[in-house]
Amino acid sequence: MTTWQDLVADKKQRQLTAIPKEWIINTPPEDQLDVTDVPASCGLLTPFELEVTELDDVGVLLAKLASGEWSSVDVTRAYYKRAIIAQQVVNCLTEIFVERALQRAAECDEYLKKNGKPMGPLHGLPISIKDQFRMKGLETTIGFVQLIGKYSDEDAVLVTTLYEAGAVPFVRTNIPQTLMWTESYNNVFGRCVCPYNRALASGGSSGGEGALVGMKGSPIGVGTDIAGSIRVPAAFCGIYALRPSSHRFPYEGLEGPMQGQDAIPCVLGPMTRSLSGVKAFSKAVIDSKPWTKDPFMIRKDWDEDAYNLKEHGRGENLCFAIMWNNGCVLPHPPVRRALEETKAALQAKGIKVIDWPEFDYDALCTPLLESWAGGATIDFPKYVEKSGEPLLDTMAPEGKSVGFEWLKRPPCEPVSLYDSWQLMKKKNDLRNEHLSLWNSTASVTGTGRPVDAIVTPVAPYASVPHGRNIDVSYTVTWNALNCSTVIIPVSKVQPEIDVKQPREKFLNPRDEFIHNLYDPDQWRNAPVSLQLVAGPYEEEAVIHMAEIVDDAFKSSKSN
Repeated sequence: MTTWQDLVADKKQRQLTAIPKEWIINTPPEDQLDVTDVPASCGLLTPFELEVTELDDVGVLLAKLASGEWSSVDVTRAYYKRAIIAQQVVNCLTEIFVERALQRAAECDEYLKKNGKPMGPLHGLPISIKDQFRMKGLETTIGFVQLIGKYSDEDAVLVTTLYEAGAVPFVRTNIPQTLMWTESYNNVFGRCVCPYNRALASGGSSGGEGALVGMKGSPIGVGTDIAGSIRVPAAFCGIYALRPSSHRFPYEGLEGPMQGQDAIPCVLGPMTRSLSGVKAFSKAVIDSKPWTKDPFMIRKDWDEDAYNLKEHGRGENLCFAIMWNNGCVLPHPPVRRALEETKAALQAKGIKVIDWPEFDYDALCTPLLESWAGGATIDFPKYVEKSGEPLLDTMAPEGKSVGFEWLKRPPCEPVSLYDSWQLMKKKNDLRNEHLSLWNSTASVTGTGRPVDAIVTPVAPYASVPHGRNIDVSYTVTWNALNCSTVIIPVSKVQPEIDVKQPREKFLNPRDEFIHNLYDPDQWRNAPVSLQLVAGPYEEEAVIHMAEIVDDAFKSSKSN
């Protein structure tokens, strides 16, 4: 009888065989924590390939591809080689299909040559995809042994959309078992780590995307988010990302547990190294009219007026609020510093900044977690029962729970349908209260409008040691409220500045655990990012407001 370990060994061997032998590098020692310089120093990439992959501005890259200045084949090969380098140092990939991607890139080049115009708005652009989106002819294991050997018969709607837009899907990326973790480890592919500090987590569940894009191994990656699974990896790996409101981008055709739960719909979004990449992806997907392919999509075209901030004074006299903490967990010193520096940068640009008022965010999030845990106790075991692999109850390398996991693992009490209704009613009541709170800020903004957006932490920390990512309160809040959010990288941990501050009182045991976790030297060089939050279905507006915040912060650094 084939054991689950045999299936894993075969899958890993097939993954290794898919890598061209000449792309295997001499990897740095395990005690080298920052591996972001490996692509430039390992000798595999040519000067041209380094130039291509070091170009952060996706808008510029798209222009070069559309004009034919750079061929899609050359760009795709450059990114593929860099992605394989990243795989060897941070373990970020699952499916590798080099020839298939290069053939697709050649089709893009031939189309441009024959027709004198690009294939679409994402013409020739390599795009990486989380191992949750079905792709025809490929396995989609989502980190479960049971799904090894099951090949998809068709593409997810998003994959079809990318092909129609002229893109080149070229790798799939690592995830956690069950997807419902904020770190990326599974029994099939192992652990994905942060490229800036391999002793720290890359986040989850889109951790492979975060690490790959953070290594500059992809210009745009696609992740998914139900409680922070796009935003946490983006923040931990120092890149930009968008968590859109539900039913704006097509979700049909994705693999994963918890199918049918709609307390909070999972969403997909871009993870990239520039806000131009966030905008290019979002506009291309929305312009494809996804409601014609996915019955759950809302019929809402790309709104240029919204991008130009028509409902936000057309960008004049903006007022942002700072959430210094959410009343659940206080942020570590580097995150607090990032908030303070962002406030100063905005004020230097003449933008008014106020403090965000208190709200019971713990009460808002708790019903969701209880509902999910109650369903998961029945759902999760189904994904391991046939293979016999163990269902993970921790992400800690030492193999034991550190406590305070954000989502209880089976076994726990199932939730009846009626009890689930009551939990969602509680969530909906608090959602109404929060809208009233947001609207009430019109009395203090000085613009006659409520606060235009909120600047918040993404997490109370800048990444964490493996197995210690126990809090999602700063992200799942906005899933519960269905807000449009963008992640903006702003800094890195500087132990000499971000010293640990003593505290005598704590909000709760989780807050105390997280405070005690912080060691400035252990976090050295970890990216620090913030979250910009707008209202529901304000994707266009929040992208533009993120550009304003990003420009303010960069201006402050250059002065």
